[in-house]
Amino acid sequence: MSDILPFDDPERLRLLLVDVHYGGDRPWEHDPDVAELMALTTRKYAGLAAKHHRDPAEAAAAAWDVMRTRAARIADDPWAVITHAVALQMFYEERAQGLLCGTDQVRTDDVTDFHDADRISDHETSLADFHPSFWSLDDVSDVEDPLAVDPDSEEPDAEPTNAWVALETAVEFFVDSGWSRAAAQMALECIAARLIRTGNKRSTFESLRRDPSIRCHLDIDQDSWISVLHAVLGHDLPNLEHTASGRGILKRLLTGERYDELFHLTGIADAIASAAPVATERAHV
Repeated sequence: MSDILPFDDPERLRLLLVDVHYGGDRPWEHDPDVAELMALTTRKYAGLAAKHHRDPAEAAAAAWDVMRTRAARIADDPWAVITHAVALQMFYEERAQGLLCGTDQVRTDDVTDFHDADRISDHETSLADFHPSFWSLDDVSDVEDPLAVDPDSEEPDAEPTNAWVALETAVEFFVDSGWSRAAAQMALECIAARLIRTGNKRSTFESLRRDPSIRCHLDIDQDSWISVLHAVLGHDLPNLEHTASGRGILKRLLTGERYDELFHLTGIADAIASAAPVATERAHV
């Protein structure tokens, strides 16, 4: 059967597969053309195997299983059938390894939305901080609020903190932390304007992080500017969204935290004070 080469021709590959199929198991084990075909297959799918973190021999074994099927023998292009089947098998084996289960389970819809198993040591933050299963909200409906308005009082209810009030309060916090009023207003108004335009915190953070114009006007370096963004918007990592690090001073003020409580947040207060422009009068407004 030496005249069947080369195997990259679909018709010649099909002839070889038909020949060895009707020859029983012996040709698959002893035919030199089959040995050459499997060597070619191992090289051919080595890149596909590496993409899915598998050994090339595993891809060759998957291809061997497909070559023995009727679908490969009757296909217009046997290589297309084999490649598609090997790609699926490599994907399922990679997913099965990540999910710590068998390939049969991965082929069902039951695990479609699951992510790969994580080791706790792979995360910089503690498990309780980043995993939503450990988040909880205390039920304080039965706790008397000492600041609640007496229902029998004739005084009107206090107006809730709106965005503009929160922004002005944040400016005062910056001023009390060593910033000039002009620099504080410029920094916070630019952040608020960008937040309104982008519509979410993460896009706002990325946009401002890459925009050097504002920090150049403020005359602060990149690290100080990042510290300001983290203090105002909160940390931008998704796994810290519901933690203390993910809540910036704007969100804290909007959710009812008092002005004096901000100074107890040493990480935020120190970051803003350290980022204050040295030459405060150089802030352009």
